Amino acid sequence: MKRIAIQGGEGSFHEIAAREYFKDEELEIVPCSTFRDIFTETKKDPDLIGLMAIENTIAGSLLQNHDLLKMSDVQIAGEHKLRISHSLVVLPGKPIEGIKEVMSHPIALMQCEAFLDTLPNVKIVEHEDTALAARDIRDKQLVSTAAICSTLAAEKYGLEVLAHGIETNKRNFTRFLILAQGEMLREVQKENHINKSSLVFVLPHNEGSLSQVLSVLSFYNINLTRIQSLPIIGREWEYQFYIDLTFTDYNRYRQSIDAIMPLISRLKVLGEYREEKHKFREE
Repeated sequence: MKRIAIQGGEGSFHEIAAREYFKDEELEIVPCSTFRDIFTETKKDPDLIGLMAIENTIAGSLLQNHDLLKMSDVQIAGEHKLRISHSLVVLPGKPIEGIKEVMSHPIALMQCEAFLDTLPNVKIVEHEDTALAARDIRDKQLVSTAAICSTLAAEKYGLEVLAHGIETNKRNFTRFLILAQGEMLREVQKENHINKSSLVFVLPHNEGSLSQVLSVLSFYNINLTRIQSLPIIGREWEYQFYIDLTFTDYNRYRQSIDAIMPLISRLKVLGEYREEKHKFREE
């Protein structure tokens, strides 16, 4: 059995991502209150696998998670891209006309604004987690409150789904990273064809420094799929760069890393893993 540490409660989109990535495997889900707690728990138990959201196609990057990954000993062992579909859920038998407030995570509320505009005189309440909002409705028997969450959360907490697919933009995907270390890292990666990596490095504050790095990567036929800059705390106007690369030739990729070393400092390879492809299906 694999044990997976996730942020949020049971029934969250993190749990859905874990069960899709490790399909046909028996899992124990270890809920964590915060993303930082995922790293705390994996540090205590090297056999514990972490699963953490890193970016969303609508909300963008989760910036704090980049630094958490950089400061940790765990590595990226894989990725999973999950279509996020929100549902409006209530206690069984409660009509939509009786809803006085809707609660969920702020990002989920933002992603369902068009639907929420159709509910007149309803109070919007922010919650720390989509699934835990559903659990609170069950535990506190909130008869006039609805939650926005996954259908899995509705099932786990015995709630009724009043509306499916209420997100405004149907092209709503979150990319999750699978995090592991030691023997567990090798076990997760054992059948994967590595064609992607994530790096972080610092550039000198010189004109054209980033352009030079990108030119070298291009020469080695390395594809840059994402770049995220974050400020270096305590060093005004200096930045570290998080990048994702894809490649078809692992040796050429390693040569490209050697080639950019004179141009950068404090390089850390956050993980080498298989890129996950996905196809969007219209609904």
